[in-house]
Amino acid sequence: MKKTTYHEDLLERLRDPSYALGYLNACLEDDEETFLLALRDVADAHGGLRRLAERTKLNREHLFRILSKRGNPRLETLQQLAAVFGWRLALVQRRQKQKLPRAA
Repeated sequence: MKKTTYHEDLLERLRDPSYALGYLNACLEDDEETFLLALRDVADAHGGLRRLAERTKLNREHLFRILSKRGNPRLETLQQLAAVFGWRLALVQRRQKQKLPRAA
């Protein structure tokens, strides 16, 4: 019986678009670097960067660079990537922290 690694298991789960979306949203709350690496994981789960580059009509090397720790994608590029997966970018209001009553 072959043991699966954490990364193999993650890639398997990321094939489910709903799971991938939740994963990306959670990583986005962490920081930009984590989000870009997570987006790369999602790309790997769906055929890799070469396939993603073909579907987005972006250069594979450029895509590799922007989905790295030091990547700096433009909004247009993120929109193209989201569209390939059937998503769109949106802003949502943060949950407001409960305000403490003022001291009298």
